[in-house]
Amino acid sequence: MTHATKQRTRSFAAMAAAGVAATLLTACTGQATATSSNEAVGDKLAPSIYCGDTCQGQLELKADPAGIECKVGVSWSSASFPYGAKSTQQIPEFAKAFFPKMNVTVSDGRGDATNQSNQVSEMIAQGIKVLILSPQDANALAGVAKQATAAGIKVIAADRQVNAEVSTYIGSDNEEAGVVDGKAVAEALGGTGSVVELSGSLGASPTIARAAGFRKGLEGSKVEVIASQTANYDRATGLKVMEDLLQRFGTGKIQAVYAHNDQMAFGAIQAIKEAGREGEIKVFGIDGEAEALDLVKDGSYAATVGYPLVVKESTIAAAKLCAGEPVEPRIKLDSTLIDKTNVDQYLGKAPQ
Repeated sequence: MTHATKQRTRSFAAMAAAGVAATLLTACTGQATATSSNEAVGDKLAPSIYCGDTCQGQLELKADPAGIECKVGVSWSSASFPYGAKSTQQIPEFAKAFFPKMNVTVSDGRGDATNQSNQVSEMIAQGIKVLILSPQDANALAGVAKQATAAGIKVIAADRQVNAEVSTYIGSDNEEAGVVDGKAVAEALGGTGSVVELSGSLGASPTIARAAGFRKGLEGSKVEVIASQTANYDRATGLKVMEDLLQRFGTGKIQAVYAHNDQMAFGAIQAIKEAGREGEIKVFGIDGEAEALDLVKDGSYAATVGYPLVVKESTIAAAKLCAGEPVEPRIKLDSTLIDKTNVDQYLGKAPQ
């Protein structure tokens, strides 16, 4: 551990002590806030283990966390899938634990950009000072993001980018994650073969970036993407889409599946097993859910690229903005390929 890292650790530890000593106020979440199972909240005020030295330095908080008082709105594209569900639950949990005067309001866009835009407009009218926004569509939510900025509200793009100027964008690099998977697929197939792609929600920035990155990762190989179809980041849809693809491409015509997230990969793995074709098709994905790591361990899943939650980082950034402290325009979390060679290092501390 470097001297600078030790200093940051002491700084975050001191903030945690101040936050815990204060009287905790209830966050306005509109939903239950049971203790999270993946330890994303934790017992100290600090970024996650996936926030490296640069990321930690960017999130160093100078203000007393117990004295930071402001309204924060959290608008997520959808809480119907694990990433969104965990984020909308754990951000108010983390705020309640360490920023007792931070009032957090959460909304679930339910996968509808118009609905999400209306919810953000309501938050603006309610007088929030910071907006944590994970947009359903980068273009569709640009209008309300600009509206928030015009009203003097600081906007944090969390996980997904929005096509508007924001105070900061926090998340792993989606294109990089796709590149990592592309290279892994090319290596696993010996540089040649056919792959089908299960893509995420159309128009979402991760979908666009993960698709582009994957193709960059395949460059220089003879691996070909023979089909690409959206499964909307959904497990059940991933199952159905994969069943259709298996019907379309018979035995020996598919060597790998690239899914933009673990949930779609889970559906694909189920379909492949039910078709009795697990011996011929390798599945690759992104996110690093605990279940994904278990499947990598037992050999059902070739690899997943860790794409960590931004719960702690988004909340700390919101606190800094509430306190009038500057925040860097890009805060990047680490991501890495998790396969059978290193999965044991991540079991019990999955990115999601």
